[in-house]
Amino acid sequence: MRFLLITLGSHGDVHPFVGLSQRLAQRGHDVTLATNAYFRDLCERGGVSFKPVGTRDQFVKMIDNPDVWHPRKGGPAVMSAAAESGRILFRLVHENADENTIVVGSSLSMGALSAAELRGLRYATVHLSPLCVRSSVEMPRLPGGIGLNWMPMWMRRKFWEGADRWFIDPAIVPALNALRAEVGLPPVTRVMNGWWSAPMLTIGLWPSWYAQPQPDWPPQVRLTGFPLYDEADVTPLSDELLRWLDAGEKPIAFTPGSAMRFGRRFFEQAIEASRRLDRRALLLTRHPEQLPSSLPDNVRYEAFAPFGSLLPRCAAVVHHGGIGSVAQALRAGTPQLVMAMSHDQPDNGARVARLGVGDWLSARRFNARRAVRVLQRLTSDPQVADACRQTAQRFVGVDALGQTCDLLESLAVRPRPTPGMPEATISLS
Repeated sequence: MRFLLITLGSHGDVHPFVGLSQRLAQRGHDVTLATNAYFRDLCERGGVSFKPVGTRDQFVKMIDNPDVWHPRKGGPAVMSAAAESGRILFRLVHENADENTIVVGSSLSMGALSAAELRGLRYATVHLSPLCVRSSVEMPRLPGGIGLNWMPMWMRRKFWEGADRWFIDPAIVPALNALRAEVGLPPVTRVMNGWWSAPMLTIGLWPSWYAQPQPDWPPQVRLTGFPLYDEADVTPLSDELLRWLDAGEKPIAFTPGSAMRFGRRFFEQAIEASRRLDRRALLLTRHPEQLPSSLPDNVRYEAFAPFGSLLPRCAAVVHHGGIGSVAQALRAGTPQLVMAMSHDQPDNGARVARLGVGDWLSARRFNARRAVRVLQRLTSDPQVADACRQTAQRFVGVDALGQTCDLLESLAVRPRPTPGMPEATISLS
């Protein structure tokens, strides 16, 4: 089969698609992964056929925008960046997919979804976190730490209507509908209220014990599990880091995420927390300009370390709450403290707390004093240790990528959707 996979975002958004591309290729399929040119080296070192979507400079410009990490502004900022890529993705699908191609797009690949709608191509959406599948029955923990499950049902629905009308749709609908009008497709509204989940198949890459399917989810949603690809095949733990890990007690790992470039305060508080705890600390960031010019003797810096190999050797991990980091800590049985900024991070932090394997703080409330108090509890409470062990056991024998491949392969025997309009009318400039 021919597969065209498309994803937008940071390493946390690209890693699952690299792992999925590798697994599909191992099954004998012709697979191409399209994402930002920033990730060309990762894809090619991983043996994945690559097509660029936008330039490195465009990716750097996005992560240099402080609004991306703001609790209220973060969602619209990312949506606006996705809207800018809509035409590129539309053209990518139009030029690289034929009637036998199965197109697989991430949540933000809405230009690709529109191209598949126009052409009548088999298309699957892959959502990486539960926040992407909207529910009024179980409201997520929203950026800013807002919990809304206390609301009556009518008020929850009104809340979503207002969020779409005033925040989400204004960021993406004008550009998306301009594109759709140009090729003769009808306009869309309330993009996150179901439209961005492909009607043929939508896959959630998390297990049901992490986020239970809700009765108001779209019926085509299927859950497989955490993909767990972490780049270990191309960027293993260095010999120097292994020697440092072996030389003392288990450290606490700290990272604000691969794309975060405004983490100076986070690292200052991490260093102070490790001093108060009298613990070794490992600071992880691809942007070392955020770090102090010198580090204490018990603190080490690494640009990157694959969590699947690292976290079993850590006493705890403090991270931003990206779904990939959460999943790796769950599999390792390592207690985790989430420092949530925006997007799905507060919801992931709340789920970690409900599982009993960690806790979370908003970025505004995160400091050394609070982190020390939480980490002391997480690393000494036998109930937390037991919850971590039980959760890690849930991963045994589970092949989430294999299950995802099975679902995608099943699309090949299903009839193609009816094209949105005759292909001859396409005149996208």
